[in-house]
Amino acid sequence: MPGRAARRQDVFNPATGRVARQVLLGDADDVRAAVAAAKAAFPAWADTPPIRRARVLNDFLALLNQHRDALAAMITAEHGKVFTDAQGEVTRGIEIVEFACGAPQLLKGDYTDQVSTGIDNWTLRQPLGVVAGVTPFNFPCMVPLWMFPLALACGNAFVLKPSERDPSPSLFMAELLKQAGLPDGVFNVVQGDKAVVDALLEHPDVKALSFVGSTPIAQYVYETGARHGKRVQALGGAKNHMVVMPDADLDQAVDALIGSAYGSAGERCMAISVAVLVGDVGDRIVPRLAERAKVLKIKNGMALDAEMGPIVTRQALERIEGYIALGVQEGATLVVDGRGCKVPGPDGQPLGGFFTGGTLFDHVTPAMRIYKEEIFGPVLSCVRAKDFAEAVQLVNDHEYGNGVAVFTSDGNVAREFARRVQVGMVGVNVPIPVPMAWHGFGGWKRSLFGDMHAYGEEGVRFYTRQKSVMQRWPASTPKGAEFTMPTAK
Repeated sequence: MPGRAARRQDVFNPATGRVARQVLLGDADDVRAAVAAAKAAFPAWADTPPIRRARVLNDFLALLNQHRDALAAMITAEHGKVFTDAQGEVTRGIEIVEFACGAPQLLKGDYTDQVSTGIDNWTLRQPLGVVAGVTPFNFPCMVPLWMFPLALACGNAFVLKPSERDPSPSLFMAELLKQAGLPDGVFNVVQGDKAVVDALLEHPDVKALSFVGSTPIAQYVYETGARHGKRVQALGGAKNHMVVMPDADLDQAVDALIGSAYGSAGERCMAISVAVLVGDVGDRIVPRLAERAKVLKIKNGMALDAEMGPIVTRQALERIEGYIALGVQEGATLVVDGRGCKVPGPDGQPLGGFFTGGTLFDHVTPAMRIYKEEIFGPVLSCVRAKDFAEAVQLVNDHEYGNGVAVFTSDGNVAREFARRVQVGMVGVNVPIPVPMAWHGFGGWKRSLFGDMHAYGEEGVRFYTRQKSVMQRWPASTPKGAEFTMPTAK
């Protein structure tokens, strides 16, 4: 729905650098209209039995499976990640919908008979009302699917504000929901920028908001939403480390670092951006990383043999390459420089898109900005650590605590790492430990603002509130007024 001023923003194909389409940006009036539609649709949807809500989601699931390649192609066309990676994104989103189809089981309450003489007590979980989601450009399908399927399964109405950089997947999913039989008004999409986010945060009828993005914006969303009395779940930035122990399988470690650092051009909140190389492993692994980084297959993402595609926008490309220049100034060793990458098109001429190559730094220190700040691009920084204790301390001292991994052949090292590291998602010989749909996603420290993680049972709790009912019938009610605190008797 367009705003009154009908502001338009260009949407680029990042592989060619050309404008592919335009998106109409909404405003506060559009938010008010969407929230009003959701509020009007909420009572009937909340009263719909969970099994019938699940049937709508099951039909939506079938449509997602039917159109998964079309959805993946939209992601590649507007974000730039390679098509096979986009297919994986859609699949991980589909798994959340599969989980949400279990709404009747997920929403079961607890019951206790005879908690006191003649009194029974039970709890139930009820939907909040109108809830909202604000999602990032790097996963335009998967991250919205972290949110709205569970919210809808729980009986809420939903307003989605996707990234304006790649808006098509959200609109396509909205159309699939309508085809699946979701009643009008239960799901709404408002395209836009900060004006739309602020309107959602300030609207009194929006009861909760889920956000994924950078840490500064996550903190702003959390504080603003809380000030307006909302439940907020705000997932922020990351600086994910991968600790490589001297006893690690180096072939596996190299494969893991190359894939997790340069996959999706590093534009993942779970990308590995720091390799912590323990003992002598640095001298053994850095040359192998350099060799692999230099020969990455960087192409238009629709090429099926592409390993890395373009950066999402020219501004993002300039920011990433600015960090590479900064790393050189700070004294890090630039082993592989990805700047100046040219990708030929079908005619042999450069495509002209927003391409950079894989960049590798060695001898990075914790004092450097390229170590401390989230670059969100294909830049891997190698830090040397003398032993396991120093490696764990490095991870724990960082302000972010989203994801982390350790590669080792020692079970005790793996166990101690998992117990001692102060990070929300941990991989042991797994570089990108994104939890499955029924476990929930979320970091620690400045990677998460709020009390509950995304999806899984945590998501069910976020989109519902508990009600406790105590019941006693007249035949079992004692005579006379009771002036003391009720107890079990």
